[in-house]
This record gives sequence, structure tokens and C-alpha cells, in this order.
Amino acid sequence: MNRPVRRLLAAFALSAVALSGVIGVAPRGTPPTDSVAGVAGAVATPTTSPTTPVTTAAPSVAPSPAAPQTTPSVPSVAGPGAVEGSGPYANPALASALDARLERWRLKHGAPGVSAAIVFADGSVWTGARGLADVTTQRAVTPDTAFSVASVSKTFTSALILDLAADGRLRLDAKARSYVPDLPIDARITVRQLLDHTSGLRDFYLHKGIDKALIEDRGRTWDAAMSLKYVGKPGARPGTAWIYSNTNYLVLGLIAEKVGHASVAEQLRERFLTPLGLDHTWYQGEERSRAPVAHAYRFAGAKPSLRPIDLSDRSGVVPFTSVVTASGAAGSIASTAEDLAHWAGALYGGDALDAAARAGLTADMEVTLNYHPHVQYGLGVQSFDIDGRPTLGHSGRFLGTRAAARWLPTQRIAIAVLTNQSRSDPGQLVADLLRTALPRPAPPTCAGCPKRP
Repeated sequence: MNRPVRRLLAAFALSAVALSGVIGVAPRGTPPTDSVAGVAGAVATPTTSPTTPVTTAAPSVAPSPAAPQTTPSVPSVAGPGAVEGSGPYANPALASALDARLERWRLKHGAPGVSAAIVFADGSVWTGARGLADVTTQRAVTPDTAFSVASVSKTFTSALILDLAADGRLRLDAKARSYVPDLPIDARITVRQLLDHTSGLRDFYLHKGIDKALIEDRGRTWDAAMSLKYVGKPGARPGTAWIYSNTNYLVLGLIAEKVGHASVAEQLRERFLTPLGLDHTWYQGEERSRAPVAHAYRFAGAKPSLRPIDLSDRSGVVPFTSVVTASGAAGSIASTAEDLAHWAGALYGGDALDAAARAGLTADMEVTLNYHPHVQYGLGVQSFDIDGRPTLGHSGRFLGTRAAARWLPTQRIAIAVLTNQSRSDPGQLVADLLRTALPRPAPPTCAGCPKRP
């Protein structure tokens, strides 16, 4: 089947079947306040919840701490969730139960706003939204509100690289510098090693000087050359260690643009976003906003009652321009929860990629297991269990925003959660929503997931 026809069929399938998902949660030992460096690191570590590990995708940038406030947390604003479709999951009782879970988590953690979506195997889609997208104007979060998805952006970049490889534009085991000769990286690094984080490149977001540079002018547009100046010495020789690094995906974006003869934004739009009907998803900094966005907020402490501190630079780029543009292909996507769940389904359980490329996403986990990653990682995809259910996906975090989404291959269900704060891990909410939607025990095996050692 030719590629355009395959993609049109995939777009049609999105409206008829449940799709896959990507999700994220938070690292162990993350401080409970957004006012310290390191609150949004670039390492993949197990979450504080034993069932939902996570990779964080964001800088440790943090504005100077503001004095703690005692203003009550933001009010509950937004209507109840809804289920669309006609399958057995499309019932008001389930929608009400899921919505109650959503609001309970938001109130417990003092989150300004939160949005979630579940795409069920029967085609039903639940969406829920609570709280505020803009605290100052009291604008409510709705299912149409978009958030920064931070490192979940890596799933789009990985898919682009794999699709270019399927087209014969590049080879995964070729040297990265064979495509972009002037890259300031070790000449031995391959495209595959960038994808699975075994390149040995350090994360530019871990450089001690980058926080100040980003915060001093949040409205400044960065380019890849500016970010690469903060990489520093390699953390390991290529192919000898697993080191989660945003640098890898920044470089992959440069390779994609070179071999694809167009920007990452243009290629994602042509290859995935338009064919799959992801009309509320876009590449920030290069494309116009396609949905109202939620402002990102930091806090001066852990108390749920503290006042949210807006990080907006008034550009419409969230959380703010400098950090998004510095991230490039590692973290520039904004999306709604429903779009993100549909993307996850198309990527891991649908036809966003051809069968060989889709299988390659997880097959590479057998390689990275040799380096003992904090969470099983393939070509831009995490694998771990939630309540005994195998899942695939990715997580993301910037200062002021977090994203979590996953695909359950056995149940063929996708889930995505987005929130405009970064001090609390949405992974527990993902697990709670899945327990509500799937009360029955999970099967013990998953034929589509890699074997654990």
C-alpha cells in the first residue's frame, strides 16, 4: 500500500478504533517546590510511585523564588467530563467517576488546571478538564485547551526519523555526521544511538549556566547552535552507556531537516499531523497556535494553597519562548489531551509508521537493557507496567508544565494527561484513571511488549 493511502486510512481509523498512547510521570527525589534548580531535569528515573516510572524533559530553569503566598488554591472551574461514542464505555456513570478522579487529584495537588483523555478499544473517547488555563483572567481549562507536552515531543521526532529511514533518506546505523558534517559531536555517534540515548552526549539542560541564560530573557528565541554551546564534555563513549539527554533529540531535529529538506515543523505537519487529523497539535516557535493554550505556573513551595506564579512571556508559546526554542525537536510540541492520546494510538497501535518501523521502536529495548536504564527505553519510547498492565509511551516536563500519556497494547487503550504545573507528578492520576476505567485485573502477559530480564 502506498504511503499517502496508508496515512489516509490511518486517519480514518483514528475515529473508529482506540489508539495507542504515551505518558510520563516524575523522578524520584524531585523537590516539592518549583523554586530550586533541578526541578525539571533531563534524566529518566523511577517515579515516587512504584507503578509509574518517568522521563522528564525539561530544563532546570527556575525564576528566583517568590515569597510564599497563602491565597487559596484556584477554584474548581470547568464542566464535567464527557464520553463520546456508542460503545459500552460510553456511559454517564463512567464519565462521572473519571471526572471525580480528575478533580480529586487537582485539588490535592493545588494544580491550576488539568486535562485528560482516554481513547477506549471500542472507539469511545472520554475527555475531562478541570481548573484554570489562565489564573489571572479565570479562563477555564476545556478539552480544547492545549498544553506544552515537553519531552513527549520526542515521540514525534523519533517517528519522523523512522519514517525518513523507511523512505530511504537515512540509515539508523549510519554516523550522524554523515548527514550533518559540522555537528559538534563525536564522529562515531550513530543516528540510532541518538534515538535510544546511548550516544554518550551530555544533556545541555544540565549545564549550570543555562538556567540563568534562559530566565534572564524568557522571550528570546534560541537556535540549536546556542543550545549546543552548553553540552560540555561527553558523559561516555558512544555505545557504552545509557544517558538520557535532550541533546540527542535536538541533534536529531537537525538531521531530519537536512535529509528531509524542510523544517521539522513542516515535515511533522505533512507526514503525521494533517493525515492523522491532529488539528490541535503544533510545533511551537515555528507554527501558529492551533488551540487556546494553558499558561504554565510555578510555585514557591509544596502547599496546595500557594498562589500560582505565571511563567508566561505573553508570546503564546508555553511555558515560555526561550526554553521551548532552546529545546528544538526535543520538546517543542503543544497539544490537547485528546490529540495526544490519538497520536499515541496511531504511533504504537496504528499506522502512523509502517510495521517494520513500529516494531523497531521497542525492539531496541533489548539493546539498551544492557546499559541498565532507569526505565526500559527504545527509540523514543518508554516501557513499564501500571498495576501489572504493560504500557508504552513517554513523559514530559518543563518548569510549569507536565505531560503523561501511555498506550496499553493488551487492552488497546490510550491515555494522556496534561497539567500546567510541574511540582506534582501526574503519573498517579494516570494510574487512578486507568483503575477507574479498567477495574478488572490485567492479563499477566503482553505479546507486543519486550521481555523483561
